[in-house]
Parts: sequence; C-alpha cells; structure tokens
Amino acid sequence: CCVWCCVILLWCCVVQLVEAEMELQGRLAEAILLQDKDFNTNVRMARSLPLPVQGEGSRPRIDLLVFIVNLRRESSLSSVESSLRHVDQGYCLGKLCFLATEARCGSVPPERLASLRKLAAAHCCPLLFMESQSAAGVSTAAQRLLSLLKVSAGLVPGATALYLSTLTHCTVPSNTLTD
Repeated sequence: CCVWCCVILLWCCVVQLVEAEMELQGRLAEAILLQDKDFNTNVRMARSLPLPVQGEGSRPRIDLLVFIVNLRRESSLSSVESSLRHVDQGYCLGKLCFLATEARCGSVPPERLASLRKLAAAHCCPLLFMESQSAAGVSTAAQRLLSLLKVSAGLVPGATALYLSTLTHCTVPSNTLTD
C-alpha cells in the first residue's frame, strides 16, 4: 500500500493560479481539469501571495505557479508585482510563468505590455498569451499550461524545469531595456 501511495503522489501535479480579480481562474481551472492527460492535476487558486499558512507552518507543494495578468487593468499588473516579492528568485526557474489576457485589446497601453515582458524576462520565465473571451482560447491556454506543468513536475524524461526555463524564458529586445 505504501508503494502505491508514493506512485500516486508522484503522478499528481499541482498548479497554482494567481489572479487579483479571479475572473478567469475558475474557467481556466475547469479547462485544465477537463483536458486529456496521463497524470492527476490539482489546481489551486489565490488572489495574491503569500498563501495562508496551512497546518504546522507548511506550504503545499506547487509544481507550476501561474500569474494571470489582465492587461486592461493596471491593478492586475501591480498585484502580480507585489505577489512576486513573496517568491524566492531561485524558485522561478522553470516553475513560474505569466499568462497575459486582453493583449489584443486596442485600449491596452503598450507600456503595460512592455512592463510585463520586462518582468517575465527579469525572472527568466515564459510569457504566454490567452484569448480569454472564447472557450477555445481558454482551452488552448490550458493545454499550454499542462505542457509546462508536466515538465516542471518532472514527468518528462530528459527534461528538467531548469532546461525548460532556458528554452522558454521571455526576452526583451535590447532597445526596450533602456526605456
């Protein structure tokens, strides 16, 4: 029985979604859980970090931390920036990503997108974009997150979270770094 329990725990991955407004988290969590996959997935949701302490000062294991940023709202980006202060920089490598919504909206200031790109580049993390208005867009984002989750949880032989981080991190063109 003990060996079986260990196998079950090894094949269970945890993704933590963080979004200040929590508008999209429920739909994205449901889409993640509905995807076909060969491992169990737990989805946790929070408005911000740090997470409340559970039990005797322990934190839950998190395989992938996803910050959702609604580019239409300045408060969304500000919330992510304040939550990032509670994340160890070493943890970011391969276990953290940013998911931007509303990037196609014409009313989004280009400076906000540039700030998000710089934030992702500074943490060597991928920056994904999602079409949140359609079910297909949410489903596609869920598939992309599950691909990252599988690697960050160590379920892909020969691939590590650190290796993934070097392949997928966001880069900022040098001419925008001086702005």
